[in-house]
Amino acid sequence: MPPKLELIAAACENMGIGINGDLPWRLKTEMAYFTYMTINTEHKNKRNVVLMGRRTWECIPKKYRPLKDRINMVLTSQSLDYGDDAITCKSIPHALDIISGMQNEVERIWVIGGSSLYKSAMESSYFGRLYLTRIKKKFECDTFFPSIPNDLVLIDDPTVPQGIQEEKGIKFVYEVYERR
Repeated sequence: MPPKLELIAAACENMGIGINGDLPWRLKTEMAYFTYMTINTEHKNKRNVVLMGRRTWECIPKKYRPLKDRINMVLTSQSLDYGDDAITCKSIPHALDIISGMQNEVERIWVIGGSSLYKSAMESSYFGRLYLTRIKKKFECDTFFPSIPNDLVLIDDPTVPQGIQEEKGIKFVYEVYERR
């Protein structure tokens, strides 16, 4: 049985997560948090999967693709081959089938976008947690985080920084949700 899906995202006040294939903000500490959360493992011989949609993959600047020290998986309906950079899959169940064959290598599965994959993952029986950074400012966006289901509740996670964070005059807070 593969691990549960853990979603990680940052959204501004209007729940925007992107514009023109890029992030609407540049917050080094928030990006460092994303990197730490998606790379860090308890078992040194294991790595985490970052599962993303094709457009999210294409929006990652080439110099950062694949995301290092993680197993990159791209969910796409197209027949694409990313060679050693990423594993392609057709659906969440297909991704989990592939991952179950890699059980000894994989510790956590992080869903990193985009919008429709976040929505599918939250509706899935494989959903585990949502790690959402709330950016306390409105930005112009063309991509948005889906509505958070009513059965998800805020929880405390000791691995996540508490309270209001601030960088470049922008306040943000890390939230963690689980299904009730």
